[in-house]
Amino acid sequence: MSSKYISRIMKEVAEKNPHETEFLQAVNEVLESIAPVFDLHPEFEKNKIMERLIEPERVIMFRVPWVDDQGEIQVNRGYRIQFNSAIGPYKGGIRFHPSVNLSVLKFLAFEQIFKNSLTTLPIGGGKGGSDFNPKGKSDNEIMAFCQSFMTELFRHIGHNTDVPAGDIGVGAREIGFMYGQYKRLQNEFTGVLTGKSLSWGGSLIRPEATGYGVVYFAQEMLRTRCENFEGKICVVSGSGNVAQYTIEKLNEFGAKVVTVSDSDGFIYDPKGIDECKLAFIKELKNVRRGRIKEYACEFKHATYYPCENPWGIKCDAAFPCATQNEIDVTAAQTLLDNGCYLVAEGANMPTCQEGVNAFIKAGILYGPGKAANAGGVATSALEMSQNSLRLSWCRSEVDQKLQAIMVSIHNTAYETAAKYGCPGNYVVGSNIAGFLKIAKAMTEQGVV
Repeated sequence: MSSKYISRIMKEVAEKNPHETEFLQAVNEVLESIAPVFDLHPEFEKNKIMERLIEPERVIMFRVPWVDDQGEIQVNRGYRIQFNSAIGPYKGGIRFHPSVNLSVLKFLAFEQIFKNSLTTLPIGGGKGGSDFNPKGKSDNEIMAFCQSFMTELFRHIGHNTDVPAGDIGVGAREIGFMYGQYKRLQNEFTGVLTGKSLSWGGSLIRPEATGYGVVYFAQEMLRTRCENFEGKICVVSGSGNVAQYTIEKLNEFGAKVVTVSDSDGFIYDPKGIDECKLAFIKELKNVRRGRIKEYACEFKHATYYPCENPWGIKCDAAFPCATQNEIDVTAAQTLLDNGCYLVAEGANMPTCQEGVNAFIKAGILYGPGKAANAGGVATSALEMSQNSLRLSWCRSEVDQKLQAIMVSIHNTAYETAAKYGCPGNYVVGSNIAGFLKIAKAMTEQGVV
C-alpha cells in the first residue's frame, strides 16, 4: 500500500518541479526511506502530510541591485525558502554562490527540515541565498551587496519567524554586514541572524560546530563496532569552515588527515595535516582568501592535483565537506575498493543517490548529512537561546551541549533504523525519526 502512495507522490512532485533535479533527488531519497511509516501510520496519508511537506510554505524571490567598485550597477537574484515551521521558526543558512538557484535552495531547505527535527530543538526548516559570487570581490563590494540583499530580506525574517545563518560564501564578514543593515532598518538589536561575532551576540564553538559535530557523529558510529579514530587515515574534501574544524577534531582524536581541497583541485599530504599545517590553511582561506594549491608550495612533500577530487586516495574514513553531489557512483566505488569503511557527510547531500546505495549495500558506516552535519544548526539554535537569555555560555559548556546533541542524533537514528528493520542504516533511521516528529506536529496543528 505504501509503495503505491510513495510512487504517486514522487510522480506528482516530478510533474510540478520538472527541472529541479537537486530538489527531486532530495525528495526521492526521503520518500524511499520513510515508506514503512505509512503502513504503521495510515493517518499521515489520510491527512496528506507528505503532500503538504514537499510544498514550501513560502518561496520569496527578489532582485538585488548593487554598485561595484567601478561604479557599474550589478543585479543578482535573491531567495528565501521558508519550507516548514511546524516545530519552530524557519532556520537555515544563506548561501552566496553562482550555482544557487531555486532547485538547489529547495533541496537544502527540504533537507533542513529533517536535520533540524533531529536536533530535538524547536526549529523549522528554511534556506536562502543568491547567485552572487563573493570570490574576487572587495570588502566594499561585499558590503554593498549584503546591504542590498538585506534591504529586501529584512521584511520576511525575525527572531520568532525566520533566523538565517551562514553557508557557502557567507561567513562572519557577510553576517556582520547583513546584521548591520537589518539593525539599521528595524531599529532593534535582536538575535535574528546566527553566526555572529562574539563581541555582538555570537556563540563560542559556532564556527567549529559543523566540523566538530560530524566527527562526534562519526565517533559514535565507530563505537558501534568497538573502534575509535586512533591511527585512522582520513580524507577530507573542502577547505572552508567545515573542513577546517573537521580536520582539527580528527587530529585531536588521533586520526591522520591527508587531503584537503577547493574548487580548483586537491592536495595530498602523506605526512598528515597537523596543527601547524592547519593553521596555514586557516590563514590562507580565511584571511588571504587564496587557493589550496599554495599549500603544496609551502609544504614541498605535499602533491597538488588540479581539477581532481580526493576520493582516489586510500583511506579508512572519508569526510566530504565541500558541496552537493561531489561523490558520484564511480568515486563511491573507488572509496570502497580502496578500503574506506566510514563516510560521514559534512556537506549537504554530497553523495549522489547511486553512491549512497553503494555505501549501504557494502554495509559500511555511512552518516548522511542531515544527521552527521546537524551540529552547525544545533549550535545556531544554542546561539538563539543565549541571545534570548541575554547571556553567553563558556566554550566548554557549548561544546558539551553540542556533543550531547550529536550523540542523541546518532542514537535516535541508530535505534529507529533497527526498529524499522534496517539495522545500521542511518539514512532510514534519520529520515524516519525526523519525519515522525514533523508529521505529528503537522497533524496536531490542522490543515495549515
